[in-house]
Amino acid sequence: MLLAIDAGNTNVVFALLEDGVVRARWRIATDPRRTADEYGVWLHQLIALQNYPRDVVDAVIIGTVVPRALHNLEVLATKYFGVEPLVAGVPPADWGIELDVAEPRSVGADRVVDAIAAHAMHPGDLIVIDFGTAATFDVVDYTGAYKGGIIAPGINLSLDALVTAAAKLPRIAIQAPEDNLSVIGRTTEDQMHIGIYWGYVSMIEGLVARMKAEIGRPVKVISTGGLATLFDRHTNVFDEIEPDLTIQGLALLWKRSVGAA
Repeated sequence: MLLAIDAGNTNVVFALLEDGVVRARWRIATDPRRTADEYGVWLHQLIALQNYPRDVVDAVIIGTVVPRALHNLEVLATKYFGVEPLVAGVPPADWGIELDVAEPRSVGADRVVDAIAAHAMHPGDLIVIDFGTAATFDVVDYTGAYKGGIIAPGINLSLDALVTAAAKLPRIAIQAPEDNLSVIGRTTEDQMHIGIYWGYVSMIEGLVARMKAEIGRPVKVISTGGLATLFDRHTNVFDEIEPDLTIQGLALLWKRSVGAA
C-alpha cells in the first residue's frame, strides 16, 4: 500500500491508500524536531490498530511545506518501511503541470498537489480553496495549468491574533453563531462568533466573486480542509467539497512518477 504524507504547517497527515482509495488516515501536530524514531513507533502502533501487518507499506510519497520536517520523514520511510520515498516536486516526482506564475519555485507543494488532484477530478476552469493554517485560493485552468491565487490568514490564525492582541477577549470555538439570522451580537462571545464566522464567509464569497469575474469563464469551486464543511452550511459558494484532495493529489503524483520510471 502507498503511504502518502502531507506535512503542513499545523499538522502532518499520514494516509494509507490502496488503488487510490484512502483506507486509513492519521494526523499529528507538526514539529520539525520530531525524530524518525518517534514517527515510526507512533505510526506502527496505529497501523497495527487497523489490523494491517507491519510490512503493509511498500511505497511512500511526501509532500511538505515545512522543509525542516522533510529529513526525518525521509528517514522514517527508509528505516521503518524499507522504501525510498518520493518527494513531491523533486524528480522523479516532478509536478507534471505548468506553473504559470512569476515565481514557480515559491508555490507551496500542497497547492500544486491540490491543483493536480482537482484537475484530475473535475473538468474545466477551477478555483481550489484549501482551509489550512492559511486559507489559499488557487486558480487552475481547463488545461490543468496552475495560474496563481490568493493567500489569506486561516480562521484559527485570525482568531489567535485577535485573542492575543485584545486582553479582555475570551478564547472561543470556531463555529457558526447560534442565531444564524442575526449579525448583531448581544454578548462579547456572540459578537466574536459573528465577526470571525460571518467575516470569514464574506471574505470567501467576496474573493471568489472577484476571481470569477477576472477569469471570465464558467468556474467550478472546489474546497478542501477541515473547515470546509463548516462554511458550506451557510454559503453556496462551493460546488464540491473534497476532504482528501491533497492526499489524492499525492497519490496521483506517485502513480504518474512510477509509471514514468
